[in-house]
Amino acid sequence: MVSAARIWVILSRVPILILAIAVLAVSTAAVFHSPAMAQEEQRRGWSLRDLLFLRRSERVEPPRQIQRAGPRKSKARKPRAAPRRPAEPATQIVEKAPDARTVLVVGDFMASGLAEGLDTAFAENTKVRIVVRSNGSSGFVRDDFYNWPEQIKSLIETEKPAAVIVMLGSNDRQQMRVNGEREQPRSEAWTNEYERRTEAFGKAIASAEVPYLWVGMPAFKAPKMTSDMLAFNDIYRTTAESDGGEFIDIWDGFVDEDGAFVTSGPDINGQPVRLRTDDGIYVSKAGKRKLAFYAEKPLMKILGMTAPTGTPATYAPAGAPVEAPAPAPMAVDRTVPMLLSDPALDGGSELLGAAAPAKADGSGEKLVVEGKAPAASPGRADDFSWPPRGQPAAAATETTTAITP
Repeated sequence: MVSAARIWVILSRVPILILAIAVLAVSTAAVFHSPAMAQEEQRRGWSLRDLLFLRRSERVEPPRQIQRAGPRKSKARKPRAAPRRPAEPATQIVEKAPDARTVLVVGDFMASGLAEGLDTAFAENTKVRIVVRSNGSSGFVRDDFYNWPEQIKSLIETEKPAAVIVMLGSNDRQQMRVNGEREQPRSEAWTNEYERRTEAFGKAIASAEVPYLWVGMPAFKAPKMTSDMLAFNDIYRTTAESDGGEFIDIWDGFVDEDGAFVTSGPDINGQPVRLRTDDGIYVSKAGKRKLAFYAEKPLMKILGMTAPTGTPATYAPAGAPVEAPAPAPMAVDRTVPMLLSDPALDGGSELLGAAAPAKADGSGEKLVVEGKAPAASPGRADDFSWPPRGQPAAAATETTTAITP
């Protein structure tokens, strides 16, 4: 059996053993204490050293479990509304008068855009009514689809217009049947037949004794189409002028300074706007208004109207003079130009040497040539005459006596 003394010896050595284990643990922790462990201890708020060496007054609280926030539920965001552009002022359309004069607009889809621009231009004019009778897919080539020389007669009889505006030809870049044969666009046979049909159309309008305007084609995005439109415009100009009409050239309004097609350009007020759509064929709202701008003034002349200054959409009543009277010339007081060789430039009327110089007293000549100075003026410092000139002799004698000792 183990004696009590041996048990006591063993028990006395237990604290020493515990202390050795603690020292070994602390040294081991110090050796293997990595920066990552230090960051973890700092995050938890306690360390292994705090657990080993506790004071009795200290109370260890279990580490709090950090509750990690789950993924935030994203709130459904409402789509941002696009910034509202200031609404364009609506064009005020007034009711037309019963005796309003009708303007008939005919042609293809380009004529429809022209009519829309004219509606805007004459919206406030009660004396003008715009009537459009266009066919978007028509032209002079497919007369089997829509025969314009025949249709224009019935349209004029129905509408009884005061003027006709034509814009036609954008669909005519296609084959045409001539004498049973299909001819390619702008070939010799094709061109001859095309000119014949345009002339028949112009004569049909002229026979109705209605003045008309023929608005030419603009440039298009396709280069080949643009070159064809240039050739068509020459035919339209010849036809209109030979049948008493007027050709309106709008080409420069839809090209740049080099003559190339442009999508954007200046509007009727000179501001940069989009004139054509992305396909390079149709015109925008601003482009339609620009088409009407070219036809507006010639149309007013036909109708006998004139636009007051500063109000392009309001016109004088029918019968007003086409040309406004010129203002009376203002009296301007202008200075007559003068030559540098003019004698009157320095106030004289004759050139130097033209007349003999005036006779001088000769005193200067005597001083320079003969060395004789002119007589000194009385009382001057160089007047040495005695008695002084201008002084009585008695006064001079008294002065001399007073001076003599």
